[in-house]
Formats: sequence, structure tokens, C-alpha cells
Amino acid sequence: MPEQGRGRWWGLFAISLGVATIIVDVTIVNVAVPAIIADLGVSSAGAQWVQEAYTLVFASLLLVVGRVADRTGRRRMFVVGVLVFVAASLLAASAGSGAELIGARVLQGLGGAMMLPTSLSLLNATFAGRERAIAFAVWGSTIGGSAALGPLLGGWLTTELSWRWAFGINVPIGVLVIAATLVLVPESRDDRVERGIDLVGALLSVLGMTGIVFALIEGRTYGWWESATPITVFGQDWPATISPVPVAGIGGLAALALLLAHQVRRNRRGRPALLDLSLFRIGSFRTGVTAAGIVSLGEFGLLFALPLWYQNVLGYSAFHTGLALLPLAVGSFLSSALGALLVKRWGATRVVQLGVAAEIAGIAGLGLVVAPDTRWWAPLGLLFVYGVGVGLATAQLTGVSLREVPLRRSGQGSGVQSTARQVGSALGIAVLGTVLFAGLSGLLTARLAERSDIESTQREQIVTTVRESGGAAIAGLAADPRTAPIAEDAKAAFADATRYAAFAAAGFLLIGLIACARLPRDRPEPVDPAPMPQPAASPAS
Repeated sequence: MPEQGRGRWWGLFAISLGVATIIVDVTIVNVAVPAIIADLGVSSAGAQWVQEAYTLVFASLLLVVGRVADRTGRRRMFVVGVLVFVAASLLAASAGSGAELIGARVLQGLGGAMMLPTSLSLLNATFAGRERAIAFAVWGSTIGGSAALGPLLGGWLTTELSWRWAFGINVPIGVLVIAATLVLVPESRDDRVERGIDLVGALLSVLGMTGIVFALIEGRTYGWWESATPITVFGQDWPATISPVPVAGIGGLAALALLLAHQVRRNRRGRPALLDLSLFRIGSFRTGVTAAGIVSLGEFGLLFALPLWYQNVLGYSAFHTGLALLPLAVGSFLSSALGALLVKRWGATRVVQLGVAAEIAGIAGLGLVVAPDTRWWAPLGLLFVYGVGVGLATAQLTGVSLREVPLRRSGQGSGVQSTARQVGSALGIAVLGTVLFAGLSGLLTARLAERSDIESTQREQIVTTVRESGGAAIAGLAADPRTAPIAEDAKAAFADATRYAAFAAAGFLLIGLIACARLPRDRPEPVDPAPMPQPAASPAS
């Protein structure tokens, strides 16, 4: 039963502030990565893991957390999630190594998975009718506004104080959210939810995705097939000549195959499962979820590469990088309102297709303007177009996907859609990050090979140093007149590699657009996506 009284609106503020903390944290990390690499000596692969550790855990637990929260108490789950997130942020802020930071990000992913979907359930239980629509609008606007604020706040904190404050700022805000939630937000639960949790399914999903992502990220370090370097695992030398990369990749695929078989078995027996496979018999849902995963792969992976290019090639500070990326978040935020008007005129399916097409245009355009000496204004309009596309496609794709899903199963359907987007985002960081750094190695090697004054051993050392530093070593090369020409080669190679990543992202989005072409057409009228919006990835995550 929805609550009455003015206190629930203050409760909405507390919940929205908690959601804002998650989104701001994700977008802050994007611009803080170069500083983290420089301070902790994290390798380029480690920098990818700083992003992936959060996303993998978040995506794998979304579906499980919602069911547990419905039975044990949604406010309780939200508060525990904030507590875990705050503790993890404190650990991240005090991390002394890349491994410690990655471990803290795993815990942040756990806390975020407990907070974001539960925030929607709390709003659904607290508000009704028109007030519920207003509450969800505030929730959505919070995500958009936080995505716009995050890069600026993160850039300012990193530039003026330290990247550690990008995590540390979550602590006082989280304490405020916990206190306000306990006082202002009523507890709610649903005893009708069937007992049982598919923990085996959650474990298999974590193992499967981690194995695949490990293979994609670490292939350039350990070798794609044969071991390229001595490897120690838990204090023991890796005994085989074959690299652990194919072992992890094949193991990940095997875990996902077991996950599918496990889900089929639990669905047939009527036991609680991670996925309700009967939803995939609905054509619009099946196509929409597939399109969402593919589109997310192209959407967010590039945002790992752009801050590195801005800071290590163009020489921007973290704050100026946040300013440079602002048009993306602004475009996404503004297009949310524009999308509702366009749906009335053209229908949701066409708006989704228009949004993905705008993303392709924006990212492909970025691929054309990225260079070692790009002027500051050149990417702004393209980033805005890209952001408009993200805003148009994300919200309406949810509505189209869930249109034919029965109301009683809309929560499960929304969770699957959100998980697909998070999985796509995780794969995007892995794939496009690999395109970036593999391209950097090949391009820089080719450029240095043209220099007769550099021996092959020295050339390999330079390439490895630039690649593993994520480009941070370029500044040191540029500062020494003797190596300044090498720095120019490195900048050119890094810019070209960023262009390759942009074109690869546009290619994935093109595949997503083709998938969107199979979405069912609708009449030009507003689409009610579901009683609750999905917890989607932010425009800058």
C-alpha cells in the first residue's frame, strides 16, 4: 500500500541522493583513470579492471538482489547497500595498489547492485498514480543530472585535490543517505514472492563473464595462445606453455553454457531461476534485449578511451576532460524530454532507431576528428549528438522491449533488460579497450621501426612502457628533448588507436541498429514501458 503524507517526498530525496552517489561515482572514475594509473602504477589492463570489476559484479547480481529485497525488506536492502558502498569507497580512497583498488571496486559493485534496483522498488511501494510517475521522473532526472555532474566533479576533485577524493566524497554523502532513509523511507516487502534464490545461477554468471572478460583484457599481456611471460597464480608458477587466456576464455564460455542448462532445468521444475526463459518467447522482448546488449557494447566502451586521449595526448587536466565530455551528458539529459514528444509523432520504435543512428553518427564523427592536435571545439557537437542518441535510444528501447510483457512479470523483464545493458557495457570496455591498446602497440611499433637510431630491444621497451601506462608515459617522453620526437610518434599512435576504437564502437552500434530494425512497429503514441523504469547504465558510465 503506497504511503501517505509529506514525509514520502523527503524520502524520495534520500533515495535519489543515494542513486546520484552511484552514478556520480561511475562517471567520476572515467576521468580519474589517468591519475590512478600515474599514482598507483596501474597497467593499462589494470585500468580496465578498475572499470570491469564494478560492472561485472553489478550486472551479475541485479536479478538476485531484487528477489531478496522483496522478501527481506527493500529499505533494509537499500540501507545495507549504501553501507557496503560507503565502506568500499573508503577502501578505494585509501588503496595503496591497483589490486586493492580493484578489490574495493568489486565491493562497490555489490553495494550498487543492492541500491539501484531496490530504489525503484521503494518508489513503486511508496507512491501511486500520478505521484508515482512524478517520482520516477525525478529518479530518471537524477541519473541524467548526476551523469552530467560526475565528470565535472571528478575532474575538479582529481585536479585540485586527488583522485582519492573522487571516492572519498561518497563517505559523508552515504552517511547522510543512510540516516535519511531510516527516518523518512518506510519499510516494504512482498511476502507473495516465492521462496528460494538461484545462487548457483548468479555464481555461474559471474564466473562466465569474468572468464571471457579476463581473456579479452589479458590476452595482450599473457599471450593469446602461448604464454608470453612467466605467470604466477596464488604463489605457484603456471605449469603449462599454453597461456591462461584461452583457458579462461573457454572456461567462461563453459560456465555460460552451464548457466543456460541450469536455467532451463530450474524453469522446467518451476523453481526460482535467475532468468524467466519464457519471456524470450515474446518476440519484441527477445529482440529488444538482444539489441540493448549490442548497443550498450558500442555505447559505453569508448568512454574508457576518450579520457585517456584527452589527458595523455592533448594534455588536458582531469577537470578540463570533464568539461570536454559534458556535451555528451547534456545531450542525453535533454533528449529525455525530446523523446516523449517524438514518440507521440513517430512511435517508440522509430525513436529508438533514430537514437541509435544518432549515436553512430556521433561516434563515427569522433573517429574522423580524433588526432594528436585536435582543436578543443571539434568534438563538442559530435559528443552532443552522441549523447542525444543515447538519451533517445535507452529509455524508448526499454518501453518497446517490455510492451508485450505481462504486467505481473514486468519487474523480471525490466531486470533482464538492465542486466543485458550492463553485460554489454562490460564487454564494451573489454573489447574496445583491447582494440585501443593492441592498436597502440602495433602503430607505435611501426612508427618506431622507421627510426634508425632506435634498436629493436629499446623499441620494444618503449612500446611496452607507453602501452602499459595507458599513455601516461608520453608526458615523460615529451619533457626530455632527446625523446620528444618519440613522444610525438606515441601521440600519433595513441590518437590513431583511439580512432580505431571509435570506428569499432560505431560498427557494434550499426549491428545494434540492424537488430533494432526487427523491433515491432507501433502507433505514434506514448509508450508505457512498465510500472517501473529499468536501472540502466548512465550516459557516462
